[in-house]
Amino acid sequence: MPAHNPFKTALAARQPQVGLWLSMADPYMAEVSATTGFDWLLIDGEHAPNDLRSTLAALQAVAPHPAQPVVRAVNGDTALIKQLLDIGARSLLVPMVDTAEQARALVSATRYPPRGIRGVGSAVGRASQWSARADYLDTADDEVCLLVQAETVTALSNLAAICAVDGVHGVFIGPADLAASMGHRGRPGHPEVQAAIEAAMRTIVASGKAAGTLTSDPALARRYLDLGCTFVAVGVDVLLYAGAARRLAADFLRRPAPPVAIAQERGAY
Repeated sequence: MPAHNPFKTALAARQPQVGLWLSMADPYMAEVSATTGFDWLLIDGEHAPNDLRSTLAALQAVAPHPAQPVVRAVNGDTALIKQLLDIGARSLLVPMVDTAEQARALVSATRYPPRGIRGVGSAVGRASQWSARADYLDTADDEVCLLVQAETVTALSNLAAICAVDGVHGVFIGPADLAASMGHRGRPGHPEVQAAIEAAMRTIVASGKAAGTLTSDPALARRYLDLGCTFVAVGVDVLLYAGAARRLAADFLRRPAPPVAIAQERGAY
């Protein structure tokens, strides 16, 4: 494994990174996705049925390909972050970060002492190539790319402080949870939600940190990239499959496609 993180480097250089969300929790589909040309792939451990072993399998499947994996933890638990880093995740996305204090705790969890509290067990881990990387302990802290999710009204009120935390490299706006927090559950496209998202993105970009989000609406994705977002996921594997399969069935069975498939195409997930 190289002693750097190409995804982190690209974000620091403000090079737009277009990604795909992996929710099927299947390494074979992760490998297929890695051949499609996307810059990054999100291995989802929050809302997809991934555990530590299936996340490892996805990382192994993606490893030979240029697409960079980003792992979303189910939460910011220190022990879980340690395990994810040890199995070779270098870019982490942590959901539901509402305060700068939470962000600082996450930074500490990703760094070895004396800079942080990450447990030292790399000798037996994939991250160090099982000790083949003699310099791993010296480079590991700098390889980590920590992305935090701001997805509540509370998080947006603390956004400037979260962005100011050293060791947070990017902030991801979660549109679905933010919409729910604002009283518009299931309607991330509501004008009030979109206004809040755009204002948040401007704050993140102005802070010098990377801004990101997920949308399956192509027009919105391009709008966010135009605003300066540098990591935008533009689709979800399981929804792409579901939509295509439903359309195929509708074509042959002479039935209209289910409304949910249409909603997914418009980004109303």
